[in-house]
Amino acid sequence: MQISGNELTIADVQRVVYENETVSLKTDQLKKVKQSRKFVEEVLSTEQTMYGINTGFGHLANVTIDQEDLEELQLNLIHSHACGVGEPFSEEISRAMVLLRANALMKGNSGVRPVIIERLVDLLNHQIHPVIPQQGSLGASGDLAPLAHLALVLMGEGEVYYKGTRLPAIQALLEENLKPLTLKAKEGLALINGTQAITAAGCIAYLGAEQLMQQAIKIAAMTVEGLEGIRDAFDELIHHARGYPEQIEVAKQIRELLKDSQLTTAQGEKRVQDAYSLRCIPQVFGASWQTLNYVKEKLTIEINAATDNPLIFAEEGKILSGGNFHGQPVAIAMDLLKIGVAEMANMSERRVERLVNPQLNDLPAFLSAKPGLESGAMILQYTAASLVSENKTLAHPASVDSIPSSANQEDHVSMGTIGARHAYQIVRNTSKVLAIELICAMQAVEYRGVERMASETKAFYEQSRKIVPSITKDRIFSNDIEKLSNYLM
Repeated sequence: MQISGNELTIADVQRVVYENETVSLKTDQLKKVKQSRKFVEEVLSTEQTMYGINTGFGHLANVTIDQEDLEELQLNLIHSHACGVGEPFSEEISRAMVLLRANALMKGNSGVRPVIIERLVDLLNHQIHPVIPQQGSLGASGDLAPLAHLALVLMGEGEVYYKGTRLPAIQALLEENLKPLTLKAKEGLALINGTQAITAAGCIAYLGAEQLMQQAIKIAAMTVEGLEGIRDAFDELIHHARGYPEQIEVAKQIRELLKDSQLTTAQGEKRVQDAYSLRCIPQVFGASWQTLNYVKEKLTIEINAATDNPLIFAEEGKILSGGNFHGQPVAIAMDLLKIGVAEMANMSERRVERLVNPQLNDLPAFLSAKPGLESGAMILQYTAASLVSENKTLAHPASVDSIPSSANQEDHVSMGTIGARHAYQIVRNTSKVLAIELICAMQAVEYRGVERMASETKAFYEQSRKIVPSITKDRIFSNDIEKLSNYLM
C-alpha cells in the first residue's frame, strides 16, 4: 500500500495494523516533501526567526537558538518530552501511530527530510513497534509525550517490541540493518507535534466498536429467540415511521436474522409487548451506530491531516504557526464513541438479566442445570453489571476538561488521548458483556430447542459453541468469557 498523506482510510489502517500489509511512499508526493524541506533550509540560511526551528518551545518560544545548536535543540526536545508513564499502548496502537505519523509527514507541510518518513515505514515493514507509555498527553500541542517515545526509536533510543520481545530499540534496528538517525532542524518538533496517539488509539477503538456492533445485533437476535420475543417490534413500518437510517438498518438486519425462526412470537400470542431491552434494540443500537458513523468521519479526516506546528507552505513561501495540533475534533468524537459503545453494553446487560432472572422468564433459574445445587449463570450477570458500571465511569467526557500548561501559554487542551484510551477500554469491556449475553442466549435457545432457531442465528450458535460449550454443570466461567470476547472482537 502506498501512502501520500491524503488518501488513507480506516480500512487501510486495519490492513496495515492487523494484516501487516507492506507500506511504501507515493513517489509523486515525495517531491512535495523534498520541496518543503528545501524551503526550510533556505529560510534557515537567512537566520529568520521561526518557531520551533530556531527558537525554544511553548513558553520558551521567544528564546532564539544559534545555528550551531539546532540539532541539539531537536535532541533535547525529544529527550525532555519523553516522559510518558504507565502501561504501554498495545502493539496495534503503536503500529497505528507509526503509520499515521508517516502519513501526516507525507503531506509535505512538516519540513522533514524524506529519510525520516522512510525510517517510519521501515519500522512498519520490519514490524518494529515502539514501546509507548499510555499516560502523559494533554491532547494539545499534539501528543507530545507519546510521540516523543516514538521518535526516540528513530534515534536508536528507547524500547521496542520486536519478534515477540521487548528490547532496546538499537538492538532491533541493528538486526534489520537500520542506522539510527540524527534529527535536523524542525524534525523533532514535526515528529511529536501531532495528534497521532489520540487518532491511533481512536482508530483501534473504532475498529473494535464497528466489529462489536455487528456481533451485538446477532447476539441480540439470539436473545430474542431465547426469550420468545415479539417479532412485530421489528416491522419496517415502525422504523420507517421514525426515519433514522441506522435504526431502519438494525431492524432490517434483525428481521433477516430471524426470518425463519420458530422461536419468536407474534404480538399478543404470549404477551402484548416486550421489555424495552428487546423491543427497542433498533432504536438504541441505531443511535450507537450513528455515533460510529460520526467517529469514522472525523477519524478519516484526521488520519490525513497535517497537525504539527509550524506548517510549511513552500509553494506559497510561508511558514505559519497555528493550532492544528489541538485534538478537540477527535477528543469529542472519542467521547461520543465511549457513550455509543457503553450504551450497547448497558442494553446487553439488561437482556442478560432477563435471561437469568426466573421472575422475568419461564426458563430454569439462572439457566442452571440444577438450580439451587448449582448457581449456573448467576454470577455472569454480576460480572456484566460490574463492567457496565465501570463503563459509565469511563464514559465521563474527557474533552470538557482542561488544565493549562507551559506557563499558561497552552491554556486550553483537549485531553483527547485520555478519551481515546478510555474508549478503547470501554470497547474491551463491552466485548466481555456481549460475550456474557451470548453465553446466556445460547443456553436459553437450547432449552427452547435449537432445531427451532432461525437458520442464521443457528449458524452463529454452532460457531460460538465451538468456543464455549453448554452449561451442563457449574464451572469456571472466566475462561469462557475471555475466549468468547476475543472471538467477538
